[in-house]
Amino acid sequence: MKKQFTFFSFLFLIVFHLASFANVVPLQAVAKDSTSNQNDILKTRGGFPVIGKQKEELFSIYTKSGSLSAAERASLISERIQEIKFESFSADSLSIAKLENETDILYGKNTLLSLTSRDALANETTIDSLAKAYLVIVEANLNKQTESFVPVNIFLKIGLTVLILLGLWLALKLITFLDKKTILFIEKHKSKWLKSLTYNNYTFITPEQELTVILFLVKIVKWVLILLIVYIFFPLIFSVFEFTRGWSDYLFDLIWSSFKQIFTAIWSYFPNIIKIAAIILVMRYFMRFVRYIFSEIQDKKLEISGFHSDWAMPTFTIVRFLLYAFMFVLIFPLLPGSDSNIFKGVSVFLGVLLSLGSSSAIANMVAGLVITYMRPFKIGDRINIGNTSGNVVEKTLLVTRLRTIKNEEITIPNSAVLNGNTINYSSYGEQEGLIINTTVTLGYDIPYKKVNEALIEAALRTNAIQKKPQPFVLQTSLDDFYVSYQLNAYTKEPNKQALIYSELHQNIQDCCNEMDIEILSPHYRAQRDGSMTTIPADYLDKDYKAPPFHVNIQKEDK
Repeated sequence: MKKQFTFFSFLFLIVFHLASFANVVPLQAVAKDSTSNQNDILKTRGGFPVIGKQKEELFSIYTKSGSLSAAERASLISERIQEIKFESFSADSLSIAKLENETDILYGKNTLLSLTSRDALANETTIDSLAKAYLVIVEANLNKQTESFVPVNIFLKIGLTVLILLGLWLALKLITFLDKKTILFIEKHKSKWLKSLTYNNYTFITPEQELTVILFLVKIVKWVLILLIVYIFFPLIFSVFEFTRGWSDYLFDLIWSSFKQIFTAIWSYFPNIIKIAAIILVMRYFMRFVRYIFSEIQDKKLEISGFHSDWAMPTFTIVRFLLYAFMFVLIFPLLPGSDSNIFKGVSVFLGVLLSLGSSSAIANMVAGLVITYMRPFKIGDRINIGNTSGNVVEKTLLVTRLRTIKNEEITIPNSAVLNGNTINYSSYGEQEGLIINTTVTLGYDIPYKKVNEALIEAALRTNAIQKKPQPFVLQTSLDDFYVSYQLNAYTKEPNKQALIYSELHQNIQDCCNEMDIEILSPHYRAQRDGSMTTIPADYLDKDYKAPPFHVNIQKEDK
């Protein structure tokens, strides 16, 4: 029932509006023929407009007359035209009366407007031609107002309104049809078009999620088109009738004026966009050139005296930051709103936050830069910082990360690295060899030459120990109960220190036992007579027995 009502309403408005075109268009054609030289006579040079029926601007008044200014004359003429009733209007009532110093346009016996030679001079024509042109314009405006209220014309306008509503209904049906077809087309080809978006075995979005997003976008486009069609058709409907044309103009101006302002702003900002694009383009290629130079230094293809290859990428990072900062300084004045107080206030606020909340971070960054150019270690080196030993796995501007032999990752702030002592076991280890050392304490009853021989033999049996230079032994102290022997040996595998020390200690035990050297605790006391030796049984003879106690008693001869 609702569809039938809409259809017949459309049909009725179509018939109504066709009559409107039948009456209005010929009238406009007559007005155009009668004012063939109107555009040559009337010029807009900042005058005050005369408003006729239907709020149309007819012509402009540029000069004053007597005590009336140009603005007052235009307002008075507009009021007189508005007061004419369309029911009593007759084109024969309009006439031109020539007086001594002026020419009047009359409606009946009433004066609509008076023209002087100053008006003719302002419009660059004669006073007679100007009066005839104004007469035709006023007559056309009043005739148009009268024709718009002819009953036949009203029915035709209703018919045109029905036609517009029918077009709106068809347009909405077309949008709905295209929406369904688009959805079916996408679902039919989704297996071919939609793939998982992954990176390093991580899936950012699945095909199902992609389909959901696409259907959501299609839905948005559908409603945007519906709103656009409705917005276009309703002003067309309002423009059919004179009493609703104000609504039509308001609806059009509501959006199109906004779009016009946007386009005007974009067009006026377009030179700045070109400048920004040029700055970014030049900086981009200059950055590539700088990267190429530093990559050549890193690959040791380009050598600069006093500049190490491992400084290349950190230095490039600093240079890149400075170049981006310089580019931002160039672009900032070209940004819209950069000179506004709000923009300046936000910039100051962000600066205060950074200065107050990032003091430790800045300290670590400065320490990171200093460490980079001090070169105390590099990635992969075996180092000791404080009480932490491990291999360097990462260096950043803020922290240094170590991996211990237990596969523990330890993060140390760069400020702590800079303020403490760093021991690098790998700096000379791979070329000259790292000297590892261990201390053994033995009693004074063992000859030191025998001890040296046993310790050196133990070092030579260790796999990662270098044969040349030969290991050596130092006697570091002579204590109350024992002598301290320090075994020193060279290795080129500093990253395996734990394994080397473990194997070396095992070999020291074996060699000392093989050479009948007891490794005693510093404060170990034992009676040699009657006590078992501390050497393991595997190194003793099968018939070994602990020696008996010997007691010697000597008597003095009297």
